[in-house]
Amino acid sequence: MTPHHFHPHGHVSDTDQRGDTSDARLVGAICVNGVLSVVQVVGGLLSGSLALVADALHNLSDAGALIIALVSRRIGRRPADHVQTFGYRRAELVGALINATSLNLVGLYLVANALGRVVDPPSVQGWPLVIIATGALVVDLVTAYLTYRMAKDSLNVKAAFVHNMADAFGSVAVIVAGVLALRYQLYIADVVATLLIAAYAMYHGVGITKEAGRILALGTPVDIQVPALADAIREVEGVVDVHHVHVWQLDESERSFEGHIVVGSQDVQLGEQVKKLVRGVLERYGITHATLECEFGVVAEGCREGEVVAPH
Repeated sequence: MTPHHFHPHGHVSDTDQRGDTSDARLVGAICVNGVLSVVQVVGGLLSGSLALVADALHNLSDAGALIIALVSRRIGRRPADHVQTFGYRRAELVGALINATSLNLVGLYLVANALGRVVDPPSVQGWPLVIIATGALVVDLVTAYLTYRMAKDSLNVKAAFVHNMADAFGSVAVIVAGVLALRYQLYIADVVATLLIAAYAMYHGVGITKEAGRILALGTPVDIQVPALADAIREVEGVVDVHHVHVWQLDESERSFEGHIVVGSQDVQLGEQVKKLVRGVLERYGITHATLECEFGVVAEGCREGEVVAPH
């Protein structure tokens, strides 16, 4: 018997070099945050500033988010094998979920902290804290610059990017609120700024969680309406009907389709021609991987005529 070889879904492409460049950017961002954290810890211990040590721990959490993004990206580029025949590309979605969950938790913590400050306003720490926030803002902006382009195409990196942007906004808030409090005693500015940062973090955290969860749950891409897709397939010459349709995403970029195509002829060659035409329709919907089964002349038993989606 001839051995059967599986067809790998996780293929190595010409984007690998760009992936290495992206990894280098993430490593750079991690190093920037790590160095700042070490400097802040040393400075805080030497000066006795608890605020400086606390900010260092905050920056370490950003570095942690970036490390999660980097590790999951590297795992996701591993090729398919006999254990993971679809490849490991969904590792990035898992990384996105972890970072998005932490974003939501950070948002809730900030809300609780802000409400606590309304009840018991803290004493102003003075200009040193403003100076610390300015330094942290520079690091956050450098990190955002290193990850901005990657965040456009990856939920995983986007979650880490939002972490840093929330911190950047937080640094701006500390600077503005600190100046207002020191000069004009407007302590409420700090509370308002904190709530706005929390809203930003949770808005993106919830959105990333929903998107990553939908893909992991094999949901249909949001821009595809299955009935409309089925109608487009029925318009193909030679197609009588289509049923048993499943449309899902393997990751953020690869869309897959499975369906049974009813052909109004017993001609196998015609069936192959119909498959080619149907694949052309699917490409218009951004579907790059399709498994098509032709049925000749009749709707399969267990599927009512006109029924598009059927359970496995």
